[in-house]
Amino acid sequence: MIRRSLRAALVAAPLLTCPLVPAAAQAVVFDPSNYTQNLLQAARALQQVTNQITSLQNEAQMLINQARNLASLPYSSLSALQQSAQRTQQLLGQAQKIAYDVTAIDRAFQGQYGSVSLSASDAALVTQARSRWETTVAGLQDALRVQAGVVGNLDSGRSQASTLVGQSQAATGALQAMQAGNQLQALQAQQLSDLTAVVAANGRAQALSEAERATAVSEGQEHYRRFSTPSSYQPSAVTMFRGN
Repeated sequence: MIRRSLRAALVAAPLLTCPLVPAAAQAVVFDPSNYTQNLLQAARALQQVTNQITSLQNEAQMLINQARNLASLPYSSLSALQQSAQRTQQLLGQAQKIAYDVTAIDRAFQGQYGSVSLSASDAALVTQARSRWETTVAGLQDALRVQAGVVGNLDSGRSQASTLVGQSQAATGALQAMQAGNQLQALQAQQLSDLTAVVAANGRAQALSEAERATAVSEGQEHYRRFSTPSSYQPSAVTMFRGN
């Protein structure tokens, strides 16, 4: 009985002298390979996030560029160009005597120009000549008025061209640059239209002058024919004073 008690005391003695350690503290162990692996995974995740941010920034910049390319030009010269064209058109529409109309031209030439009627009286010939002269003068006046109108459009065209060039250089996108270029082409077309109007007015005045000259030749020939043709006048005795 005593031996059994001594054995039990000897076995329990080391247990009493050892300190008690928590089980969780005993399980914590530093693993270098595991730490390195976790660090690499974190670096890869950070790189992915960085790539995604860069991609989003590129997409945002692309959308900004697209918005700039689709932005409309904040300036339009259409109204000013239309006004210049209308002024020139009005001057052409105010043509005096013979207008820019094929039917009116044919009718005028049949009645006033060409061969002179042999049966027309001298008074009628004089009236027709004066009418042709007035038509020629009116044509020359119309040509000068068209020229003056076109010259008046030059200042407006110069201002529009300067503004459009500035708008083109300051364009933020492709659409604005294209619209500025289109308006510059419209300005050139309007100026070409003015030049065409001047050529037409000058050509009309010159044609009327040449037509008057040609008809005057025919009229001169008729006057010469009448002057050189013997008349039916027969001389007869005339008593100047009655005798008492």
